[in-house]
Amino acid sequence: MKRFIPLAFLLLSVVCVIWTFRPARNTTDFDLVAFGRLPALVNGRVKPIDSVARTSLLVLQGRQRVVAPDGRQIDPSEWLLDVMLRPGQADAMQVFEIVHPEVLALLNLQPEDGAGKKRFSPDQIKGHIEELSKQARMAAETESAGRSTFQKAVLQLNANIDLYQRLRLSILAPDTADFLAELKRFQEILPQGIAAVQAKEAGQPYDETLQKEMLEYANRYSFLAENAVLLPIPPAPGTSPDAWRSIGAALLDTFKSGQVSPHVLAYAGLAYAWRAQKTDAFNVIVRLYGKQLASSEAPVLAKCRIETLFNSSQPFYTAAALYCLAFLFAIISWIAAPQILGRSAFWLLIVAFVLTTAGIATRMWLEARPPVTNLYSSALFVGWVAVALCIVIESLYRNAVASVAAGFVGFCTLVIAHHLALGGDTMEMMRAVLDSNFWLATHVVSISIGYGATFLAGFLALIYVIRGLFTKSLDQATADSLSRMVYGIVCFATLFSLVGTVLGGIWADQSWGRFWGWDPKENGALIIVIWNAIILHVRWGGFARQRGIMCLAIFGNVVTAWSWFGVNMLGVGLHSYGFMDSAFWWLIAFVVSQIVVISIAMIPLERWRSPMKA
Repeated sequence: MKRFIPLAFLLLSVVCVIWTFRPARNTTDFDLVAFGRLPALVNGRVKPIDSVARTSLLVLQGRQRVVAPDGRQIDPSEWLLDVMLRPGQADAMQVFEIVHPEVLALLNLQPEDGAGKKRFSPDQIKGHIEELSKQARMAAETESAGRSTFQKAVLQLNANIDLYQRLRLSILAPDTADFLAELKRFQEILPQGIAAVQAKEAGQPYDETLQKEMLEYANRYSFLAENAVLLPIPPAPGTSPDAWRSIGAALLDTFKSGQVSPHVLAYAGLAYAWRAQKTDAFNVIVRLYGKQLASSEAPVLAKCRIETLFNSSQPFYTAAALYCLAFLFAIISWIAAPQILGRSAFWLLIVAFVLTTAGIATRMWLEARPPVTNLYSSALFVGWVAVALCIVIESLYRNAVASVAAGFVGFCTLVIAHHLALGGDTMEMMRAVLDSNFWLATHVVSISIGYGATFLAGFLALIYVIRGLFTKSLDQATADSLSRMVYGIVCFATLFSLVGTVLGGIWADQSWGRFWGWDPKENGALIIVIWNAIILHVRWGGFARQRGIMCLAIFGNVVTAWSWFGVNMLGVGLHSYGFMDSAFWWLIAFVVSQIVVISIAMIPLERWRSPMKA
């Protein structure tokens, strides 16, 4: 009976994963799911409106969940509809995260005034926007490295308010009462109005009333075109596939075509139905418009459907929970029921790994890119590499050591990825110099594999030290197996780090005309290669025994963390992605923790609880 328990856990975890992939359901009578699937170009990428809403909420408040003033939890797409079409409703929702005490004082707010003592509504801060903008202008004039935490918080909040305001202008001008009636009037007077404008320019008699009305329309739509975040109007026939337009830009094109775009009319109909809360009209319009788009934008709609399913299923959150559970099972298996809990942990790892693989593969398909394109995707891939290696090791040794490492590393990298996602769209458009699938698939992937392997060696060494110093479970056989694991992983890491660094030099030579320039990121990659080579030479030369090699491997975590994150936060060099205060302090804490473990590992072996000779 005991041998079926791990299979039961396997079956249960698979059922849970399948359940997360069930189609999204509407939480109201409005077909918000169909609306969320509609495509729009934002920040250089065509994505579903559902992704726009979720990404915007992550930037504004660090989470996707929105709670209305009446306590009802609403869908991200419903929140975005209110922002764009019913701003009076949206302005009462607490979606701006503000935690800096000086910023709160500037806005005359107390933590108790906000949801969770940190989220506030536009209505609560609108009376102090002018002062906030003044402080933001002053902060912008200060060099980035010299800005205080208050100035950085002010700039971030000001940018978030700007995003919110531009979302409001994605469909309607601020003073629009009835968009459908406005478009009907615009279409009726368009020929005569254009003629009146042209007559004035030619110095001929003209209808002054029509000429002024046309100029007013032109100014309104120009304002929308300049400020809108969403570009939901598909490219016109015969234009570039990337030539998506905002509502305002499409209406400006009407002055040339003489006919209001049917896509704009569809959004005007949605606006009318949503503002009037006419459920049937909204649902009919959104479904008919989806069919209309399917005739010309079928591949785009297919991707949008997959991306909305990916958003609602949240595979990486589920995988993180499975990794955490596998880690706990594997830890407990060292104390009790090693066969049952050890195998259960292994099967949970397999399910979590397959789920993570599916998530990464889906992102690759959506982006049409290799797996690593930015810091967020690097966190996913580094953890994926480490877990893959652990699965191979656990299949060979079956002592739950690699399962513990896999559960811990897999969970931590997914948590890191989650926090990196708070900066915006994680499938962003690539920088020009990085826009090369060949080098992304060779240099970047090789370097990331080196990161994952070096971290894994370090975490296996951490298990050696902590288990040996604080428990009696690390016997000589287990210690020797851990030593072999670390040695094999370091060899693997050295190979990929070296190959990736050389490939990076070739890419740099093609991009910047020099193979090596002592850029901080280049130095970080070289240090990883040198450090892994030191570990191997120390082992081969007999300069250190098991504990010494483990301490060197643990310091490899510091070296790799510096190359992965530290050099990105220096603010200098060609590979700098910007300084992040929170990430900096977490990095310092991680480095200190590794040095502390190395220090305690130097305690004389006779004081270790485990009976080892090495």
